[in-house]
Amino acid sequence: MKMNRLILPVLFAVLYQVHTLPLHTEEDEYLFKSWMSQYNNKYEINEYYQRLQTFLENKKKIERHNAGNHKFSMGLNQFSDMTFTEFKKSYLLTEPQNCSATRGNHVSSNGPYPDMIDWRTKGHYVTDVKNQGACGSCWTFSTTGCLESVTAIATGKLLQLAEQQLVDCAGAFDNHGCNGGLPSHAFEYIMYNKGLMTEQDYPYKQGECRFKPELAAAFVKDVVNITKYDEMGMVDAVARLNPVSLAYEVTSDFMHYRDGIYTSTKCHNTTDMVNHAVLAVGYAEQNGTPYWIVKNSWGTNWGINGYFYIERGKNMCGLAACSSYPLPLV
Repeated sequence: MKMNRLILPVLFAVLYQVHTLPLHTEEDEYLFKSWMSQYNNKYEINEYYQRLQTFLENKKKIERHNAGNHKFSMGLNQFSDMTFTEFKKSYLLTEPQNCSATRGNHVSSNGPYPDMIDWRTKGHYVTDVKNQGACGSCWTFSTTGCLESVTAIATGKLLQLAEQQLVDCAGAFDNHGCNGGLPSHAFEYIMYNKGLMTEQDYPYKQGECRFKPELAAAFVKDVVNITKYDEMGMVDAVARLNPVSLAYEVTSDFMHYRDGIYTSTKCHNTTDMVNHAVLAVGYAEQNGTPYWIVKNSWGTNWGINGYFYIERGKNMCGLAACSSYPLPLV
């Protein structure tokens, strides 16, 4: 009898633990292991089950979304074992950003503008999609992408420029390395610093600032800010001149984006909530919905070979809050 009194609490504890463990099937584990193999992920045993549960929760969200009536679809990708809290910490801007271009210096024409434009098809003006890795350095990729394009449009030469120089060296211009920054501030750094090196001469690896002025390959004459919330100003710049850097707010559904025109009712459209910077390389319209064609920096496995479409004309997620581009010094 005494033995039973000792055993029962233990037995109840075991039964409770088994009952409260989330259930998954062999098919779930097979899918997860296939996904792990695809992205070359490995875990210790405790983390394995934690990641499996997160993966299955994300899979359910994706399936629920795709069963609904939406303009974009979601899919599994390299972030599917992460919670949005973890994703934000590793991949988005964590420092508050000061989007200060209340009145920008971009001067718009009166149009008319083409119905669609894509700088990728106009010539050799847009570099391949890159991958920022687990560092909130998206602002540096938006910056280099834009400067690469405006320099190529001006000179006919498409360079691969150094994001790491900006991560390491642009702190005095209100940028914070892996914790975030803004392309407009980075363009100013390049202008006052007298140049940005190539990726080959300054590879994307963490370290101290090692800028060598004699190796600078691209230069900025001036920084052009588009007036806050003036999305038609962005259309004007992209239609007539070049791709444009922009920042906006990423919310949890965006990390699972696969294709289609992204829209959201959860994100904000104000300057204080932007947490990711990217590059608009064109715009178009589909089934009556106008959209931007945007180059991201999460590798080619994410989205539409590294790109995404986002609804145009509504300042969606604050994308017109702080857009800019540089004038190249050639």
